[in-house]
Amino acid sequence: MKVEKTRFEGVYLIDGKLATINTVPGYRPFGEEIIKVGNVEYRIWNPYTSKPAAAIVKGLKVFPLKQGMKVLYLGIAAGKTATYFSNIIGPKGLIIGVDIAERVLKDALLVSEKYKNIVPLLADARKPETYEKFVLTKVDFVYEDVASEDQIPILIKNSEKFLKPNGYAAIAIKSQSISSVEDPRVIYQRCLEELEKRFKILDKVELDPYEKYHLFVVLQKL
Repeated sequence: MKVEKTRFEGVYLIDGKLATINTVPGYRPFGEEIIKVGNVEYRIWNPYTSKPAAAIVKGLKVFPLKQGMKVLYLGIAAGKTATYFSNIIGPKGLIIGVDIAERVLKDALLVSEKYKNIVPLLADARKPETYEKFVLTKVDFVYEDVASEDQIPILIKNSEKFLKPNGYAAIAIKSQSISSVEDPRVIYQRCLEELEKRFKILDKVELDPYEKYHLFVVLQKL
């Protein structure tokens, strides 16, 4: 079985499948495939169930998540993608995950009992002032996956409050949440123009067929 490093820190290919090293050996919170090569256990990262994985498979060239980073994750839901971020950033990193839905956050809380660097918060990402007391220092990376018509303002507001100067952000823009009647590429262009006022766009890729009507964008704060 062949393990290859990718251009991204902590992300591997195993026989063509995307994977991260499992930092909680034997634990499969979402029933994902686990492969052991030598003394190392890997979790397969499915592009059909995780938008960053889909972006990488679709040819993303920039994904600046690294060991030790502090991450603000907006729209953490049950925590599936956050567990892969957790594997990448390692024990010295931290993920503060915000979600407004109590039902899914219960799953994220269960996951956080194993992945100790994930801290889920029940909060509204539109109101960063309600959870700023839990974000003790500026973060290195803001990731947003909130299916909402105001997802661009949500990212901007949180990045202005919490993201370090020259820090990184990424967003999965869901065109159907913004408008179900406009052409998705028209929506993407409008969103990019808004983001360019505050960020440098480092890379972008459409996620079809893994996630329809989504554009994944990687940014750096100006």
